[in-house]
Amino acid sequence: MNFARVLTGDIDPVIKNMTKFISSALTLTITFVLMAAGFAMMAPADALAKNTRIKDIVAFEGVRDNQLVGYGLVVGLNGTGDSLNNSPFTRQSMLAMLERLGVNVRGENLNTGNVAAVMVTATLPPFTNQGSNIDVNISSLGDAQSLQGGTLLVTPLMAADGEVYAVAQGSINIAGFSATGEAASVTQNIPTAGRIPGGAIVEREIDFRLDDLQEVRLALRNPDFTTARRIAEAINGYASTTMAKAENPSSVVLRRPQDYTGSITDLITDIEQLPVQPDQIARVVIDERSGVIVMGSEVKISTVAISQANLTVKITETPQVSQPNPFSEQGTTTVVPRTDIEVNTGPDAKLAVVETGVTLQDLVTGLNRLGVPPRDVISILQAIKAAGALHADIETL
Repeated sequence: MNFARVLTGDIDPVIKNMTKFISSALTLTITFVLMAAGFAMMAPADALAKNTRIKDIVAFEGVRDNQLVGYGLVVGLNGTGDSLNNSPFTRQSMLAMLERLGVNVRGENLNTGNVAAVMVTATLPPFTNQGSNIDVNISSLGDAQSLQGGTLLVTPLMAADGEVYAVAQGSINIAGFSATGEAASVTQNIPTAGRIPGGAIVEREIDFRLDDLQEVRLALRNPDFTTARRIAEAINGYASTTMAKAENPSSVVLRRPQDYTGSITDLITDIEQLPVQPDQIARVVIDERSGVIVMGSEVKISTVAISQANLTVKITETPQVSQPNPFSEQGTTTVVPRTDIEVNTGPDAKLAVVETGVTLQDLVTGLNRLGVPPRDVISILQAIKAAGALHADIETL
C-alpha cells in the first residue's frame, strides 16, 4: 500500500474545506471592513453638514471695505436731464466745469436738458492696489427723468477722511426706462440710477500692513459666547497650542506663536478653513410693515392654548333726504343720516393647545391648522411672548 497516496487522499478534502472556510471568512471580513469604512465616511459628512468655516462667520481685523462718495455731472442725455431753473446746483456745476475748460458763459441764458447732477458711490475693497478698477453706482440728484445714454465726467471719489482714493468716469448702464406720451406714461425700474462696471480707477492705496501684526482680532458677525469659544477651541486644537482666546462674544484674539515660521497672513490662511458649528440664541424676527416672520430653529414654547378670532366691524352709511311737501310755505330740505353697524366676531374661531417643547415645525403646523394669516401670527407670537410661553427673543424691524 502506498501510504503517501492514502495520506494525500485523506488530507485533500480537509485542505479544500479549510480553503473554503478561509475564503468565506476573508470575504466576510472584507465586507465588514468596507461597511465600517462607509460608516466612517458618512459620519464626518453628517457632522460637517452642520458646520461652517471660520472665514464665513468672522471678519478679520483690518480686512474691511471702505466707502467712497463723490459729486459729478452726467452729460449726453436726450433731453431727460435736470431743468437748470429748478436745479441751481446743476447750473453752478456746469458753469464751473466750463470755466475750468476755458469757456466763460456766466450771465448767459442756459437752457439745456442734457446735463444732470449725480452722486457717485463706490466701495473700495481691502488691499486694493493702485491702478485697479472698481465698480461705481450713479444716482440722480436733481429732477432728471432718466440717465439713459449718459456719460459721467471725471469725478473724484473721497473717503470719510476727505482724501481722494479713486476717480470715476464712463458710460452709465441703467436697468430701467421711462417713456411718456400725451395721455400715458410707462416707467420700468428706476431710470434715474445706474452703474458703471469698473468705472473708477484707484489712485491711492490704504496703508495697512497686515504682516507686521503679531496678533489679529477675529470679529464675529453674529456675536455669541458659545460660538466664540468653539472658534478658539478649533484653532487651538488644530495648532496643538494655545494661540486663540475668546475675549468676549464678539471677538477672538489670534496670536502668532513664537515658533511659527510664517506670517500672520499664512496663519489666517491656515485657520480660516477650520469647521465650526455656530450657535445662536432663539430669535423671532418680525417685519410689521411687510408681515414677514422669520423664526430660528431653536425657538421653543411651553404648553399654551391659542384662540384666534377675526373681529370685523362693518359700518354702512345710507343717508336719506327729507324735504317738505310740494307747495308748502314752511320747511326745508334736510339730510337725515342712517347708519348701520354690524359686528362679526368670527363664529368659526377655534381653541388649540400647543404642547410644551414643540419645535418650530410643530408651531408653524399648528398655526396653519387654525388658518391664521401672517398678520395675525405676529399678534399671536407677541401674545405668547407676553404670557411667558415663548422662549425666544422677538425682534421687530
